[in-house]
This record gives sequence, C-alpha cells and structure tokens, in this order.
Amino acid sequence: MFSIKYEEAVHKLNSLQSNKATIAQIRKDIKTGQKCTNLKDMENYLMRTGISLNTLDKLSVVHVAGTKGKGSTSAMCESILRAHGFRTGFYSSPHLVAVRERIRLFGIPLSEEAFARHFHKVYDSLYKTQAYDGDMPKYFAFLTVMAFNVFLEEEVDVAVVEVGIGGIDDYTNILRKVPVIGITALGLDHTAILGTTLPEIALAKAGVMKPGCLAYTVHQETDAMDVLRRKAIEFQCPLTTVPNYSTYAFQNGLRLSIELEAYRMNASLSIQLAHAWMGIKTKDKNNIDNTIQNTDLLISSLSKETVIGLRDCKWPGRYQIIETNYGCVYLDGAHTKESMEICAKWFAENCRYIIFYECDKAVVLSI
Repeated sequence: MFSIKYEEAVHKLNSLQSNKATIAQIRKDIKTGQKCTNLKDMENYLMRTGISLNTLDKLSVVHVAGTKGKGSTSAMCESILRAHGFRTGFYSSPHLVAVRERIRLFGIPLSEEAFARHFHKVYDSLYKTQAYDGDMPKYFAFLTVMAFNVFLEEEVDVAVVEVGIGGIDDYTNILRKVPVIGITALGLDHTAILGTTLPEIALAKAGVMKPGCLAYTVHQETDAMDVLRRKAIEFQCPLTTVPNYSTYAFQNGLRLSIELEAYRMNASLSIQLAHAWMGIKTKDKNNIDNTIQNTDLLISSLSKETVIGLRDCKWPGRYQIIETNYGCVYLDGAHTKESMEICAKWFAENCRYIIFYECDKAVVLSI
C-alpha cells in the first residue's frame, strides 16, 4: 500500500515542471527583462501549506551556497551536528538514486512511507488552493516547500539547507533569519542565469547573506573574494575565511586524515559552520549576549564528536570508494572545469579505467 502511494507521489512530482524546463524559462525571462518572482512565489506556496514567513523564521538553519563542494560540505556539517547530539534535518540536491535522498531526518533519507505521507499532504494543500489551472510549484520549488514542512513538523534542532542554483533568487533563500551561512569554492556555473564572470557569480551566491549572520567561506580568487567582502559589509555580517585542514589540533588522540585537498577544504568549512551554529545555540540557551567577538569566529581544536561526525559522514557518489571482488571502484562527479580537473587527478592516481557518464551516454577510457 505504501509502495503504491510512494510511486504515485513520485509520478505526481515528475509531472511538475522539471528543473531543465525551469532553467530554460529563467533564461528566457532574463533575455526578455522579466523580473524573477521565485521568492514571491515561494512565500505564496508556503502560505498555502499553512506556513507563514514568521513560522518559517522558527526554523534554525545553516545555509550553504557555492559552486563546488556545497553538497559535500553540507553533508559533513549535518553529520558533525548530529554527532554532537542535535536533531538534524538536511535538504540537498540533486539525488543520486531516489528523490527521497533530498530530504533527510537525523541523517537518514525519508522512508517511502514518510515521503508519501508528507508529499500528499503538501501536494493536496497546494492543488486545492490553485488560483488558476497549473498554479503549482515547479519540481525543485515543491521539494523545498515539502522539506520546510517536514523540518518544522519534526521540530528539528537545526536544518542544513543546500542552495539549488545561485543564491539570491534561489527558492531556498526565502529563509529570512539564518544564523550561519557558508559559501564554498566559486567557479563559473549556470552562466546564462548567474552571469559570465566570477564577480557576477560571487554576487549571486552572496545573496544568501543575512543581516547579522555569521558567514564563512574558503579561499577564493581575489575578484570573487572582494565581492563577498563588500556584500558582508553591506549586510553587517562578519565574513571569515576558514583555515587549512592541516592546521587543526585533535583532542583525545582521535585523528582523521583526508587525502584530497578539495575535500579537506570542504571539511574545514563544514567544521566552522557546525561549530558556529553550536556556539550561537549555546549562547541562546544560556541567555548570553550574542555580540560577535573576533575570538568567537574560528575554532582550531577538534573534539571527538566532531572527528566522528566527519569520519562517519556518508555522501554516496562523491569521492566514494567501493570495494568489490574485482577491485575498487572510485565514484565522483563534476560539473565545472576545475572540478573535472580535480576529479580526473583523483581517478588518474587510483584507477586503471575511467568511465565518463553523461545523461544516457558512457565512455570507457584506459589509463
């Protein structure tokens, strides 16, 4: 019975406007000078499911934008927070196998039963309140509405939310009160939407900054960092560049080595994001003044729980090694030139054969 309801949910979800069609529409709107209405639309969709912006403000969020590594960074951040005993929600995209992977509670993707239950509740609310035929969210927008409904209903302590595309006009940016945001490594992506230069990309990603939030990023190209710093000043939120992973001290003798430089960078960002949120949580709990001091912005020593969170983080398809009877299989993906170079280097150091896969085409190379 639940399997049928889940399959029905997936069928209805797939009937909504796809991400590909959505991106094509955005490009068309840009060319014709149409103003983006994503956030206005999102507020409407949330209201139709019973969530006002004031209600959404109650959700405590770590918001992660960027071009490269935002999924891995978000996954590690969630795992660290969970290892410290917090009830976590995690919203990410895209999914690898099943759409249920996009919405996780306490580190576990929603079950088919839970996904179907939450889906039909949200879908029915939206379907019954259409102002006109077809007045329904697009695929990603629907899942964003659904994720916020799930996290609020489950009363998670913190939700780690990964941006979809860009930042300033992304559906997830309907969030108004975000204590901590992170921006991963920047590069040229979705240039038809976000801009064709790195400063333009940085400006779009910086749109997730909120007044008074704590903002963290990794080392960026100078022109991109200049934009991030300027926007941080505008939003009056301190922007901190995270340290190299190699600089951390480990408590209790528990260490964790990470070989790939890109992954070390993401790990460092996830550490600072998680601890920044925990620091704010502790101050709120103890009614301590949340005025930011420079000494509050970075941690340099990793607790046992933090290391366990990093060690136990499972993020399938990203720097993943699967051992089989025939040898090891190395899995990773990339969508920018820089990411492809990092990916290719990792493969070249470890693999005899590389399989390139894009949509429905695969090419096998011997190295």
